[in-house]
Amino acid sequence: MSTNDSSEILKSFLPEKSERPPSPAPLPGPHPAEDAELPHVVIEPKSQFRWINLREIWQYRELLYFLMWRDVKVRYKQTAVGVLWVILQPLLMMMIFSLFFGRLAGIGSDEGIPYALFAYAGLLPWTFFSTAVGLGANSLVNSSGLVTKIYFPRLIVPIAAVGAVLIDLAISLIVLAGLMVYWRIGLQTGLIMLPALIGLITILALGLGTLMSALNVKYRDIRIVLPFALQIWFFLSPIIYPLQMIPAKWRWAMALNPITGIAEGFRSALYRNTFDWQSLGISAAVALLLLACAIFVFRRMERQFADVI
Repeated sequence: MSTNDSSEILKSFLPEKSERPPSPAPLPGPHPAEDAELPHVVIEPKSQFRWINLREIWQYRELLYFLMWRDVKVRYKQTAVGVLWVILQPLLMMMIFSLFFGRLAGIGSDEGIPYALFAYAGLLPWTFFSTAVGLGANSLVNSSGLVTKIYFPRLIVPIAAVGAVLIDLAISLIVLAGLMVYWRIGLQTGLIMLPALIGLITILALGLGTLMSALNVKYRDIRIVLPFALQIWFFLSPIIYPLQMIPAKWRWAMALNPITGIAEGFRSALYRNTFDWQSLGISAAVALLLLACAIFVFRRMERQFADVI
């Protein structure tokens, strides 16, 4: 086949010049004088580091509510008793600790409070704290499909995980009210401190949960180490034993544990009217410092989430 014959065959597959679609006409644009009057949006590169943008999080508040509701539904989906686990978990723990520590080990409470109530008042903030930290630490990894596809403030994910556990805490408080009625424990004026203590334990859980969520994206060891570390932390905190059991020379070390001031504060609000303000002040300082460090680390690592998650 000659070169002329090949060219003729290729031309047969090409549309005739008259059959080709006409080129699209250029879109009409504004006159230079009119363009100068139109509003312009200038996109500038962000600085190296920015603190939390509350306005942006408020704009995405509906997504925050959706994620909180999703976390609540997913946690108890396909469980036999559903949301009743919120009540059963602290109640069963209270019964077990009352049997082994209250009766067998002979560990008493302070100021004549039944040991079951004493333990439950400590388990209430601890259960919220440990659950919120655990869910917050895994929140980003569990939402990888969402993080890698659309833009939204990533900080919303651990906030939603911690916020969803607040519903469990509210239900557990109702159970505590029933227990106080059963043991005929009257209301104390210290109850006005309860919302502040709940806010304090929420800040502490949000700080640690946010920090662990950012680290867990890059270092998956976090999800293995964290439950073990929380178990050790539980026994180092005065949850199931009174602080008076610790020798006086070591109580300063216990005060550095932020859970100590909060757990003792819960008991003071519910059963006593005297607060250890120094211990509470240390807990508040540690919680706020931890939250600030967590936001700093989270914002520094945020740009890498979509690549390494």
